Amino acid sequence: MSDTRRRVKVYTLNEDRQWDDRGTGHVSSTFVERLKGISLLVRAESDGSLLLESKISPNTAYQKQQDTLIVWSEADNYDLALSFQEKAGCDEIWEKICQVQGKDPALDITQDPIDESEEERFEEIPETSHLVELPPCELSHLEEIADLVTSVLSSPIRREKLALALMGEDYLKKLLGLFRVCEDLDNREGLHHLYEIVRGVLFLNKAALFEVMFSDDCIMDVVGCLEYDPALVQPKRHREFLTKTAKFKEVIPITDSELRQKIHQTYRVQYIQDIILPTPSVFEENFLSTLNSFIFFNKVEIVSMLQEDEKFLTEVFAQLTDEGTDESKRRELVSPTKLFLFIRCDSVSPSMVREFVMQELQQTDDDVLLINVVIKQMICDSDPELGGAVQLMGLLRTLIDPENMLASTNKTEKTEFLSFFYKYCMQVLTAPLLANTAHDKNSKEASTKINPVCPDNFQTAQLLALILELLTFCVEHHTYHIKTYIMNKDLLRRVLVLMNSKHTFLALCALRFMRRIIGLKDEYYNRYIIKGNLFEPVINALLDNGTRYNLLNSAIIELFEFIKVEDIKSLIAHIVDNFYKALEPIEYVQTFKGLKGRYEQEKDRQSQKLTRYRREARSLDEDEELWFNEDEDDDEAEAVDKSRMEDDYSDGYGKYMEAKKGKRTIWLLWIVIISARQYTLSSCCPFVFSRRSSRRQQRQSRGAASHLAPRHTQQQFRILGQDGRTSCLAGSQGNEHALEK
Repeated sequence: MSDTRRRVKVYTLNEDRQWDDRGTGHVSSTFVERLKGISLLVRAESDGSLLLESKISPNTAYQKQQDTLIVWSEADNYDLALSFQEKAGCDEIWEKICQVQGKDPALDITQDPIDESEEERFEEIPETSHLVELPPCELSHLEEIADLVTSVLSSPIRREKLALALMGEDYLKKLLGLFRVCEDLDNREGLHHLYEIVRGVLFLNKAALFEVMFSDDCIMDVVGCLEYDPALVQPKRHREFLTKTAKFKEVIPITDSELRQKIHQTYRVQYIQDIILPTPSVFEENFLSTLNSFIFFNKVEIVSMLQEDEKFLTEVFAQLTDEGTDESKRRELVSPTKLFLFIRCDSVSPSMVREFVMQELQQTDDDVLLINVVIKQMICDSDPELGGAVQLMGLLRTLIDPENMLASTNKTEKTEFLSFFYKYCMQVLTAPLLANTAHDKNSKEASTKINPVCPDNFQTAQLLALILELLTFCVEHHTYHIKTYIMNKDLLRRVLVLMNSKHTFLALCALRFMRRIIGLKDEYYNRYIIKGNLFEPVINALLDNGTRYNLLNSAIIELFEFIKVEDIKSLIAHIVDNFYKALEPIEYVQTFKGLKGRYEQEKDRQSQKLTRYRREARSLDEDEELWFNEDEDDDEAEAVDKSRMEDDYSDGYGKYMEAKKGKRTIWLLWIVIISARQYTLSSCCPFVFSRRSSRRQQRQSRGAASHLAPRHTQQQFRILGQDGRTSCLAGSQGNEHALEK
């Protein structure tokens, strides 16, 4: 069993001043030889990989927040945070950090951060002024206190010193007590001063001060102070809204009082940040980074507490899957904020949700599947800005992201869940897209005009853009499943109908979808695009855009530039063959001339290859004919030799007969010579004979009948007229037989 005291989440602050979760693991402090010092190490609880390796530097300012957080900066723009599961683990690591730096663990910050620009001024400050001297906390000194608070905001050193002074002797609580006195006396001047004081204290950006200000005893007084903005004629009524108008509705009863208190606190602090505080200027936007962190880690803690409450989660999913649950109650259960807290936060494992929805299939119909309910909630979002739909889209993206699907413990999770999603949920997701791109099959403009029945209004366009963004993500990460779906539904053709939308952002989403498909350089997709002539709506959009130099123009040209640079031959040939005449007048970029050049190069290459092939084939025929001619010449020469031998043989035989057998020895010797010559050729050159025989058969099959009769006659003559030669052709036994004769 792992030590839960050391269980932490690692966070880093991104460029948007939002905390990114880098993973969950177990922290330890040990000496690292490579870093030459005591370092914080966090190893992932899933596979033991190293999530964090940070040397405890003597000059780094570490802050302890909310009893379970340690925050510090390792570089100018690289902030880190460790969120501990238990307070004991946070205290243990904090003591180790303070021990290395030689600091008092009782403090929540190890040292004051010093900017380089402040070093010289810091050296000039007398040692006796190590703390800011605060005026007495009285009504008569409110203006002096307000001037002091607002004057230190430009100096990091003085901000730190003022924060330390405010944390002593309950100074903040005494100030907030004066607010109630001023309000009872209707002292508007004092209330205006308190507004400046509270706003300035928030901009000190200190978690320790937030803990006091946002406690149950003080938070309503803080809200009250912020109602009296000097720029307003009449004060706002934020307290009335928070206490009377805003109601905490429990869809599922929450019995944990600590959890309820944390939810109330988070809601009120979020209200202060979003509603009460004015939008910070460029110079003030970093002053509230700790307030953002305070809200974020509060949400993480709420989700962690809900996750640990097994009864709560069981009740939520039970009511979601219960057919008897009212539709209004079901909508409340799957409202964007609740589901966003359940699943979007990394504290709840997406694998756990995937496992649940796949088991749910065996018990319920497709329509009431949790994912389909979420998709319908996204589609039916009544908010004109689709704020809830955006959050739910992020939720769905997390669920279908293969990157967070388990590979080691459950290798089939990716295959099984994606098969489930594309079979039961994808048609629900694409239903609005298909409905808004439906066309009349009898219309000549069916492929280019949006269905007039479906309104092309802003909210519909936003919804379709969200769906296209999710489908584009699928193209990039679900190679097989999405490819099959696109082919079967002819989805790209339907998407490209949106190129005619009056909303440019929607046309760009459709173009981005096609760009992702082409970016895969998959020939299956390329053949599908060519067969469907799917470049036509894109080129029409380019031509309709005219000479306007805008984002749509640049995006379309980038698409064709990619095809040219990557030299996708099939698409280049299709574009040049079918659309070059329309694109040729575009000369402000060289993209289309470059496509034509690529096309001509490939054409020349293919032509040269074909010419070389024909030349090689013709050369082969010439060699073949040369072989046949040589073979025929050999046959004719052989025939002449044989005829000459036969004539000589006849003359010799006549003379022999005339000499009445006077030269018998010469005749026998002649037969032996002929037999030996024939035997030598047939036994030593079988390949030549067989090659010539095969060549002769080929020529005979070509119809060379004129050569057949004399050769047949010669062969007959040899066999019938010369018994000795016949015996020699039969083998060595024939030779012996001839010699015997």
